[in-house]
Amino acid sequence: MFRFEDPIYLYALVLIPVLGVLRFLLVRQQKKRLRKFGDRDLICQLMPDVSRFRPLVKYSLLLTALALLIVMIARPQFGTKINREKRTGIETIIALDVSNSMLAEDVAPSRLDRSKMMVENLVDNFTNDKIGLIVFAGDAFIQLPITSDYVSAKMFLSSISPSMIAIQGTDIAKAISMATHSFTQQEGVGKAIIVITDGEDHEGGALEAAKEAKDKGMRVYILGVGSVKGAPIPTGNGDFMKDNTGQTVMTGLNEQMCREIAQAGGGAYIHVENNSNAQEQLDHELSKLAKKEIESTVYSDYDEQFQAVGIIVLLLLIVEICILDIKNPMLKRISLFKRNTSALMLLLTILFSLSVCPAKAQSDRQLVRQGNKQFRLGNYAEAEVSYRKAVEKNPRNSQALYNLGNALLGQRKDSAAVSQFEQAAKQETNPIRKSQAYHNIGVVCQGQKQYAQAIEAYKESLRNNPADDETRYNLELCKRQQKQQQQDQQNQQNNDKKDQKDKKDQQKQDQDKKDQQKQDQKQQDQQQQQDKQQMSKENAEQMLNAAIQEEKQTQERMKKAMQQPNRRSLQKNW
Repeated sequence: MFRFEDPIYLYALVLIPVLGVLRFLLVRQQKKRLRKFGDRDLICQLMPDVSRFRPLVKYSLLLTALALLIVMIARPQFGTKINREKRTGIETIIALDVSNSMLAEDVAPSRLDRSKMMVENLVDNFTNDKIGLIVFAGDAFIQLPITSDYVSAKMFLSSISPSMIAIQGTDIAKAISMATHSFTQQEGVGKAIIVITDGEDHEGGALEAAKEAKDKGMRVYILGVGSVKGAPIPTGNGDFMKDNTGQTVMTGLNEQMCREIAQAGGGAYIHVENNSNAQEQLDHELSKLAKKEIESTVYSDYDEQFQAVGIIVLLLLIVEICILDIKNPMLKRISLFKRNTSALMLLLTILFSLSVCPAKAQSDRQLVRQGNKQFRLGNYAEAEVSYRKAVEKNPRNSQALYNLGNALLGQRKDSAAVSQFEQAAKQETNPIRKSQAYHNIGVVCQGQKQYAQAIEAYKESLRNNPADDETRYNLELCKRQQKQQQQDQQNQQNNDKKDQKDKKDQQKQDQDKKDQQKQDQKQQDQQQQQDKQQMSKENAEQMLNAAIQEEKQTQERMKKAMQQPNRRSLQKNW
C-alpha cells in the first residue's frame, strides 16, 4: 500500500505546468528576436553548434527533478500495511477459582498466586491461539472475552482477587457451563476449558456440565491446586479463618472429584505443585488438540521511500549537467561552468534537504519504534514516554496514538487509554486500523461493565471492518451481558421495593404495637388512678367512722362519770 505522510506539499506540483508555460513563452519570444536578424535558415548555418532539442531536454530534466523533490518532501511511504496471513491455533477458556480457600499457602506463594503464574506462563507460550478468562466462586462471570490480545489477558489476570465476587463458595458447574457458551462459532478448531480450582465444589452438577461440554466437542482439563492434607486460610491480619465454633478452618484438595470431572469432560487431571511439571503436562495435553488454519490480519509499519526519490533526483541532475547545449565537445567545460550553475545550486539544495529534512521526518517514527521495543519488553511506562514524544513531534501520527493507548492499557489507565484510542480512530484513514481502535475501546468498556459504551464501540468497529468475527462475537456477548445486567438491576430494584415494603409493614406493625402499648399503659394509668381515688374514699370513710366511734366512746365515758355521787374532802385544823 502506498501513501503520502504529508500530502499537503503535493499542491506545490502546480509550479511544474506554470514553469512549462513560462518556458514556452520565453522560447517563443527568443524565436521572434532571431527573426529580426535575418532568414532562419541562414542564422542556423551561422550557428552550427547550437542544438534545437538539448535545451528542451535539459529543462525537462530540471522540471522532473523539481517535481520529484516536491514528492520527496511529501514523504512517500510504501509497505505491507495490511497483510493477511494463515495461522493455526486453538481456543482456550480458563476458569479460575477465586474463592477464599484459594488463599491457602500450602502451595507457594499461595494457591491463587500460583494459579496466576501458571496462566501467565501459558499465555507466554501461545502464539496463534485465542484465550478467554472466567473467574468463579459461588457465582461466575466473564473477566475477558475470548481474544488473541495477550497483553490484555495478562492485564486482567493481575487484577483478580477473591473480593471480585461477593458470593463465596465454589460453583464449578456454572463456570464450565459459562465457558461452554463463550467460544466462537468457528468449527474444526480445538477448544479447551481449563478449570483451576482446589476441588471444593459446594453446589454440585459439575459432572453433568463437563459431559455436556464434551458432547459439544470441547475438552475439560482440571488443574488441582493445593495439598490433600489441607491448610488454613489466612485472613490477612496474621490470623486464620475460623468457623462458628471458633475452630480454624482447614481446606484441602479434593482430588477424587477433580479426576471425575476431568474424566467426564474428556480431558485430564493435573496436580499443581511447587514445580514446573504441571505446566509441562498441560502444554503437552493442549498440543494434542486439533489446530485449524485461520486467517489473521497483521499490521506492519509504513517504510519511508524518500531515499529512493532523492537518488532519482540526483541522477536526473547529473544527467542534466552532462548534457551540453552545444554540439562541440571542445566547449564542454565552458558550457558546464556557465550554463549549469543553477543546476549545481539546486544539487546542493537537494543534498542539504537529504541531510536535514529526512532526519526531522523520521524522528517521530524512530520514537515509535523505540516505544515498540520497550512495549515488547513489558516496560509500559517507558513505552508511554516514547509514544508521547512521538505524538508531540507529530500529533497526526495515528500509530503513535494507538500504541500509546496500548501502553496506558498495560498500566491499567483505562480512561486515558480509551481517550488515546478515540484520537487514533479519528486520525486513522485505514478502516482496518480504525476498526481495531474501536475494538479495543469496546474491550476496555466491557471489562468495566459499561456495556452500552462497549456495544457502540463494537458497532463502530464493525462498520469499518464488517469481516471481523471476533468483534461480532464480543458484540453479541456484550448484549447478553447487558441484558443480564438489566435483569439483575430489575431484580435488585424489585428486591429493594420488596424490602422497603416489608420494612414499611414492619414499621407499621411496630407503630401499631407501640400505639397498643401506649393505649394499654393509658388504661392502666386510668385504672390505677381510679383505684387510687377509690382507695382514698374508703380511707376517708374509715377515718370518719373511727372518729365517730371515738366520739361515741368519749360521750359514754362522760355520761358514766356524771352519774357517780359527789365526794367532799374536809381538812380539820387541829
